[in-house]
Amino acid sequence: MSGEHSNADQAEMAKFDAMAAQWWDPDGECRPLHDINPARLDWISQRVELNEACVLDVGCGGGLLSEGLAQRGATVTGIDLAKRALQVASMHAEAQGLAIDYRLISAEALVDEAPAHFDAVCCLEALEHVPNPQSMVQACFDLTCPGGSVFFSTINRHPVAWAGAIVGAERVLGLLPKGTHRYERLIQPAELAQMARQAGGVVDEITGLSYNPFSRTVTMGTRPWINYFLHASKPL
Repeated sequence: MSGEHSNADQAEMAKFDAMAAQWWDPDGECRPLHDINPARLDWISQRVELNEACVLDVGCGGGLLSEGLAQRGATVTGIDLAKRALQVASMHAEAQGLAIDYRLISAEALVDEAPAHFDAVCCLEALEHVPNPQSMVQACFDLTCPGGSVFFSTINRHPVAWAGAIVGAERVLGLLPKGTHRYERLIQPAELAQMARQAGGVVDEITGLSYNPFSRTVTMGTRPWINYFLHASKPL
């Protein structure tokens, strides 16, 4: 494994490495990710044929999304700069009999090796953790083959998101470790759409995700006040 850390925040990587041991505990610190993972997998699979597709998971962490993509027939590469999280991802995939290529490398560095290589690129819950989200967005499109799809998810910089995702989820309910998200790094949907267009993409859809932490239920297609998804395509 080799890594390029030019667009990495060492403090952010340390946070996710500290969570590594609990990544696959559905009732642990990654509980919200476990709860939303089936819904986001369904959303992606409704917009791109995953079976036999070559898919990249940027900021894969412990591999929740990567494994779901692989189980749906995709050939998956997962990349991250949090070393311990990647080790957990590799061990868990091996135990499940899944052949996922996990690599310690940034999206920007991977562009040098595999430009326009992937049928689909997923970058979920990652943009709000890097110093330069535009750089990561550009890399995602550079890694996507013409006609391919790029999927992003992040948190809106909106008062409702501050109240729900930071105060509620981190400080009151303890669903995530305190400090997981920094309000100033959250990205508004219009800002992310502009980043995608600047990277050469065509924005196809923006939709919100609503998560009820008490019933642990997820609804897609809501207003993008807190969590939201963006689907873009790379022109032929």
